Amino acid sequence: MYKKQLTKEQALQKLRHYCGYQERCHAEVKTKLYELGVRKADHDEIISTLIEEDYLNEERFAIAFAGGKFRMKQWGRIKIKYELKQKQVSEYNIKKALKQVNEEDYLKTLDKLAEEKYSTLKSEQWLTTKKKTMDYLIQKGFEPELINRAIQKITRD
Repeated sequence: MYKKQLTKEQALQKLRHYCGYQERCHAEVKTKLYELGVRKADHDEIISTLIEEDYLNEERFAIAFAGGKFRMKQWGRIKIKYELKQKQVSEYNIKKALKQVNEEDYLKTLDKLAEEKYSTLKSEQWLTTKKKTMDYLIQKGFEPELINRAIQKITRD
């Protein structure tokens, strides 16, 4: 099936709405351009226009993404960094975004998740409980040395 070709202006309008709805990364916008069937020759120009008009800002996207995933899904830095890399966000913007996550809140969240998970496994053997709690926190994307500290805190009590 042949897709009707959008003009550059039509594509730009659709993408302004797409980017205005929520923060997007460059990779998402490129994917959307392909979905809309926009000529490859027009991609760079459209993306440049979106950046100039401040609809597309990778740094802003990275900060919003990191903050949202930490607050809503309680992801650790490792998982957030991995996901941002998957979205082809620059290393500079990833570092900047991770710095925005408050260290105190980060450690409180880690401790809370560790305690909650640990208490749900009380009926298991101590080592099994400890391992399952660690695995859960690693899967959430927290750093192993911080996980060890959090588990030591729990097991001391």
